[in-house]
This record gives sequence, structure tokens and C-alpha cells, in this order.
Amino acid sequence: MYKYKRKLFTFIMALASMAAIFIPLEAEATETESDKGSPENPYLITTDVTYTPFEFQNADGEYVGIDVDIIKAIAEDQGFEIELKPLNFSAGLQALETNQVDGMIAAMSITPEREESFDFSEPYFEAGTVMAVAEDNEEITTYEDLEGKTVAVKVGTTGANFVNKLKEEYNIEVNQFDDSATMYEDVIAGHSDAVFDDYPVMAYAVQQGLKLKFPLEPEAGDVYGFAVNKDQNPELLEMFNEGLANIQENGTYDEIIDTYISEDAEEATGTGLFSLIASNWSDLARGLGQTLVLTLISFAIALVLGTILGLFNASPNKVLNAISSIYITIMRGIPLIVLAFFIYFSVPQLFDIKMTAFVAGVSTLTLNTAAYISEQVRGGILAVAKGQLEAGRSLGLSYNTSMRKIILPQAIKIMIPSLINQFVITLKDTSILSVIGIVELTQTGRIIIARTYSSGSMWLIVGIIYIVIITLLTWVSSVLERRLSND
Repeated sequence: MYKYKRKLFTFIMALASMAAIFIPLEAEATETESDKGSPENPYLITTDVTYTPFEFQNADGEYVGIDVDIIKAIAEDQGFEIELKPLNFSAGLQALETNQVDGMIAAMSITPEREESFDFSEPYFEAGTVMAVAEDNEEITTYEDLEGKTVAVKVGTTGANFVNKLKEEYNIEVNQFDDSATMYEDVIAGHSDAVFDDYPVMAYAVQQGLKLKFPLEPEAGDVYGFAVNKDQNPELLEMFNEGLANIQENGTYDEIIDTYISEDAEEATGTGLFSLIASNWSDLARGLGQTLVLTLISFAIALVLGTILGLFNASPNKVLNAISSIYITIMRGIPLIVLAFFIYFSVPQLFDIKMTAFVAGVSTLTLNTAAYISEQVRGGILAVAKGQLEAGRSLGLSYNTSMRKIILPQAIKIMIPSLINQFVITLKDTSILSVIGIVELTQTGRIIIARTYSSGSMWLIVGIIYIVIITLLTWVSSVLERRLSND
């Protein structure tokens, strides 16, 4: 009887551990609507991460740009508080649709399709789509020249919609990207023949020294609007419209536009390899720190959960085997990016909770990593000669005692190299979490590229940082393996 009670207790604790992963570590207090916009309960506004000059991170680590400055000026004029939630454009749309944020300002064109899902403010900017090609490209001068060519677009943008219409007339292959800087570099590198984006954005990039040119004039302008979810936050929309009218009247709006789009706009400096390191080392250090924190916390929790699941899998109990097998099958079958979106967007919507991006990121890595650790634990146990467990049982030891005293100490020695390898994989997987707004090392690189347009040097720097960290971990693994083999 005692044996079965102990198994039941182990099963319950395992389920509790699995459930705890989904519980936000930082619960956000529910406030009344009357408190919305106060310092304690600010409006959550999502914006794009890298869409210079509308939104980007400056050298001081602050988000600035036309959109950011406009929403801040309106908030000050109308007396409400905001908190920015930078996400890539498509993720921002999902956050708004699932009410994870209250509004979105991200150079979003007002279109009939979007008006079916969102309510828009009065237009605050007009910009047309334009085509750009590499500076030395003399082949493409008209849309007809795109026949049989490859075009780069940003997911969900007006430029992407414009190219979709061109595809009805011409045979065009499309490369899709989540950020503008990478999209431009794809053209400069020769992987795409042309790129379509909003004219102010590409004009700013060219002004910063990007080697692109415009063979055609911009198309008729689209208008940008501030968006809230359909039939949600009408008071926020009303305040935006009133504030916009006020800052246009008092000259603040023109000052903001001139700061980023004028002949006197500040140009990027220090884009060489060593200049980038010198001017951005603190940002890179913060990004690396976030990567390591995410990895350490996720791996520590996953190690506990994965060990429990691995013991379940190696147990003679068929029920525990089934629980472990189902979990492993599900988690190994879901792509990490899909799991991140599900946890950050779908779980809060299903259970009516709010979850921070950090908690969602830790949960994503933990759930994914635990599935692989459980298999490593099972493999380590099975690698120990079966006769050793039988010898322990023949001496009168219980199954649990035999596992704890005889099998697991030997299995741990076998598992150490593969566990460190899994730690390295988890560390690299943190780069995927940028899709939900976590600024880890890879995302830090993207942000710096958006400001400096020096992707070649920056990706080299980021790659070297990863290589150094992973080399150190590999060395630690070798040292541990040698010491354990000598014991």
C-alpha cells in the first residue's frame, strides 16, 4: 500500500510541476476601467521594433521615432500614461487582437481589410509605397522589369499588399521578412532584386548610407492610423484624436517630423566593426545577460520537470509511461515559435490572464527543453546494465531505493555531456523569443542594425559572442566528463 501511495504522490507532484509552468510568475493586477491610463495602470501600446524612422531604439537604449514621439506627445497633452510594448509588426497585430495591449502605433496603413478588425484614429501621417533596387542595378527601371525577379517585402505591410497585386500581372517570387533592415540587406546582398516599403522609411535608410536607389517615384500615399481592437478602448481613440489635433495646432507635430525627416536629420556614425563594439557594448552585454538568464532559469526548471518525466518513462508503471510519452510527443512535435505564440497570445486569452513576455519565454523554453531532457534521462537509465537494478531488488531494496542509490548515480555520469549539449541548444533557442518582444542577444543585434544599417559587422559580432559562450560550455562539458570518468 505504501508503495502505491508513494507513486500517487510522485504523480501528483509531477502534475503540479507541469501546471506551475503555465502560472505567470508576475501577475498583473486587475484594475478598474476608471484607473486606466494612470501611472499604476498605464495604457499598453505596442509598436514595431525596427522601423526607422518611425520606431527604433537609439544609442541610449530608448525607443524613439515619429510614432513613438507622437504617442508620447499626445499622452502628455491628454494627461494619460502609456507603456510601450515593442513587438515585430505581425506579433503586434496578434497582441492587439487578443487584447494583450490596448493600442498599436506602428506606421500601420488604414485599409478596408484592417478596419474590419480594428478601429482607427484620424490619419496622422501619409506615405506612399516605393520600389528600391541595389545602387548598381541598371536592369530594373519599371515594374515590367520585375518579370521573373525576386522581390523582398515585410510581412503584413502595405508594400507586401502592393507586391501581391503586381504578382497578378508579373511572374514575381517574393521573399518575406519581419524587419526592414534585414529586408534591405537581402537586396544589397543580391538575394532579392528589389524591395518595396514605405518611402519615408527607405528614404531615411538611404540617407544613412544604405546603398539603395529609387528607379520610380513613390505610389500614391497611404495614410497611417493609431489602432485599437474593434469596439475596444473608444476613450483612448478619442483622446488620441483630440491630442493629435492639439499637437498639430501648436507645432509639436511638425517638430517631431522634422527631427527624423529633413535634410538636417542625424546620420548614423561609427558603423565599423570596432566602432560598433565600442558604441554598443553595453546593449550587447544586456542582451547577452538576458539570454543567459532566460537559459539558466528555463533549463533549471526543465531539468526538474524533464527528470520527473524521464523517471516516468523508465518506470514499469504503464500510466506514468503514457503520461510521459504523450507530453514528449506533443512538445517535440510543436515548433518552438508556434509554442511561443501559443503561450504568449492564446493562453492569456483562453484563461483571461495577462502574462509578461519574460514569463512566456521561460515557459516556452522550459516546456520544450523538458521533453528532450526526459529522453536523455531515460536513455541514461537504460544505459546502466539492467542486472544492477535486479541485484538491488534481490538484496531487498525497493524499486525507488534501487533507482536512487544504484541506477541514477551511474546514469547521471552518462547524461552529463548530453545535458550540457542540451543547455547549449536552449541557449541558442532563446533567439526565437524575439518574436514575442524579448530583447535577448539576437534581438539586440537586430535593433542595432535598424539604427546603423551595418548588418554584416553586427552579425559577425553577435556570432562571435555566441561562439565564445558555447566554446566555454563545451570546455566545461569536457572537463566534467573527464573527472566523472576518473571517479
